[in-house]
Amino acid sequence: MVESYDVGSLPLFGDAEKFLDGATRFGAFPTGDSVRYFERRVIEGFLDKVEAGIDLPNYPQFRDMNEMFLGMIEGVEKLKGGYVETGILSIKEGKGAIPEVMAIEKGSQEICERMGKPFKMRICVTGPYTLSSLFLYKDREIFSRLGDMISKIVESNIFKEKHGSVCLVSVDEPVFGLLDDPLMDRGSEGRENLRGAWESIFRKATSKGVQTCLHLHNTADELFWEVESLHIIESHTQDPIYHAKRTKELLESTDKFLKASISVVDFERLVRENVLITLPKKVSEIIVNERVAETWKNITSGKLDPKLFLESVKLMGERLTGILHRFGSERVPYAGPECGLKGFPTYTCALECLKRVSSAVRGFIT
Repeated sequence: MVESYDVGSLPLFGDAEKFLDGATRFGAFPTGDSVRYFERRVIEGFLDKVEAGIDLPNYPQFRDMNEMFLGMIEGVEKLKGGYVETGILSIKEGKGAIPEVMAIEKGSQEICERMGKPFKMRICVTGPYTLSSLFLYKDREIFSRLGDMISKIVESNIFKEKHGSVCLVSVDEPVFGLLDDPLMDRGSEGRENLRGAWESIFRKATSKGVQTCLHLHNTADELFWEVESLHIIESHTQDPIYHAKRTKELLESTDKFLKASISVVDFERLVRENVLITLPKKVSEIIVNERVAETWKNITSGKLDPKLFLESVKLMGERLTGILHRFGSERVPYAGPECGLKGFPTYTCALECLKRVSSAVRGFIT
């Protein structure tokens, strides 16, 4: 049976400054007004995903993911052009736990009672390669150093108790495979260090009985197939991994699985495709761009409902059917959106996308 999960992010609404302050103070000032605000927004966001029908929701990620994790590390400083290492890396005192995960664990009884059963959840962390891309100076050891920090964070954020538990850990590497990076040359030490860093992170999760996932935006570089402790691979809907014949052979030979990405979440693309349908086939790019800009203006002003641009349950179901028939249901345990929903115009629009994803998954009959 295929289950649904989301990748994590949602549009932040309400008092953003108060929310971010609460995230910073969470754990140290439990009675603070901003901390209570942060806690409620996280718990309600998690429950909104559950009510949308998502089987394995990720903690609601309203903050910048890269800043979240780099902010937990001592020995890192942000300069105008990027980050630099200023000393030996370590986890800041009292900062090893992700505040969003802490809030959900703290509210686990409430969540369980409102759901009527114990919950399962997914947690995501930024991968060492993507974090390294933000540094002004890199050497071949940076993946190992950052990987060690992420391993420690993963270890500190897996919980299992009677009201709920973490069942899946995802390392998000959206930058991997998109850069011309000599540190990733085949046979290089940097490449081996990245493979080792991924392995170390995933082993922390598997040692606690948790499944592992690598979130990619491009699978052209196939280094991930060599990571033994990696269970699940996911990428964007149009990635060749979902169509290549050799994918099934590699899944079986490496004993890995695919998460079926069945919903496009690039809202700019969704708007543009919708505009193109309404225009003659031969029309100038200038006119297309003007129409796209006008459409966005109507969306942001509230004159146009952004839900009109979401993909249909039928299309999502067709994608899922194709992937399952191509690779077999035994190799596709999960399905969901291709990425996070932070770029959606409204929070309600993002939840509607999750509802459609859930409907597509639950409507599938093998």
